[in-house]
Amino acid sequence: MDDRKQREAFCADLAAQSRLPKVVVETWSEAFALLDGALPDGGRTVVLLDEISWLGGYDPDFAGYLKKAWDRLFSRRRGLVFVLCGSVSAWIVENILKNTGFAGRNSLDLEVPELPLRDCDRFFGKRASRIALGEKLDVLSVTGGIPRYLQEIRPALSADENVRRLCFTPGGLLFREFDEIFSDVFGEKAMRRRIVLEGLARGSRTVSELAGELGETVNGHLSATLEELRLAGFAAKDVGLNPQTGLPLREARWRLKDNYARFYLHYVRPRKAAIEAGLFSFGALERLDGWETILGLQFENLVLDRVPALLPKIGLRDSLVFSAALYRQEKTNRAKGCRIDLLVQSKRSVCVVEIKRRREIGRGIADEVAEKLSRLRLAKGLSVRTALVYAGELSPAVREEGFFDFIVGADELFADA
Repeated sequence: MDDRKQREAFCADLAAQSRLPKVVVETWSEAFALLDGALPDGGRTVVLLDEISWLGGYDPDFAGYLKKAWDRLFSRRRGLVFVLCGSVSAWIVENILKNTGFAGRNSLDLEVPELPLRDCDRFFGKRASRIALGEKLDVLSVTGGIPRYLQEIRPALSADENVRRLCFTPGGLLFREFDEIFSDVFGEKAMRRRIVLEGLARGSRTVSELAGELGETVNGHLSATLEELRLAGFAAKDVGLNPQTGLPLREARWRLKDNYARFYLHYVRPRKAAIEAGLFSFGALERLDGWETILGLQFENLVLDRVPALLPKIGLRDSLVFSAALYRQEKTNRAKGCRIDLLVQSKRSVCVVEIKRRREIGRGIADEVAEKLSRLRLAKGLSVRTALVYAGELSPAVREEGFFDFIVGADELFADA
């Protein structure tokens, strides 16, 4: 594909959706003029340019042509809604949103997140009510809330069989998807971005920690790479407050938020040659090395990416929340370290949220969180509440003891995400 073929495809689509004949144009200025001529003179009209990054990615002057067409043609039409859409968010940000030529011209900047769990459930079709929660979570631990991946689910098959078919066969969508989409999104920068993402796959990191592991100095290039990964939906920047001072943390933590990417990097990519040769097989997902650990991390991602849906379930429906993010208190000479899965801070209180997925969750979970509370350094006068968000078999003793102020099962997140 090149710029000429992109223009040809544009004109062919325009001809198919209008009364214009198919013509050949030499520049995008001519193409946009054709589009303007095909628009009705009155009424409300929507023009959607889908996958804009592919449309304009082969011509470095594409954004300039689009700006001129908007200023001279499209902006003069009353009732026209002009939509730019694309999966490569980084291109849109760099060429449109950050382009000073478009300053003040965009009315709405909308980033589409992963689907709520309630909507993910609908992809299991009429069988959804008959499929166990654990199987659904296994599938979502691999696919996340990405509609394109969820469309490939065959509800009649088990979670093990769905994952095997999608990830561990040479023709499976999720066997080849990572390399293809990474190359599509980042082009010649793909290798560098993948190295950074692999660092995040080992756990959340600050820029300083990640730079140290990569043998680099802290610089703007690494921060820019992380921001590109965020815009592309692979990474998340957890910006929280220091609960002792109420001030922003000195360094935000970055995590790999895309469940499919983490699963691929952990389990598929290291075995890619064996899978292609037909030499890799497994009886059940739980037999994969470290499966229970990765399930915990994937479930944590599902929750952290849907915090607004969780807040009402932990008593914060109408509260003004200042911060809700993963929090790590580093060990010092005067204080022990601790990791809080989700620390929600409001004006007068903090809520320590433990996110856990295990086959069986016993009373020991309360002791684990109590130990974290004993280490957590907080400002004076703050109330502390506790919450457990879990998936698995919860021991009745956990509820009976009353240590947790709120206990939220994964089924509640599906029912009202």
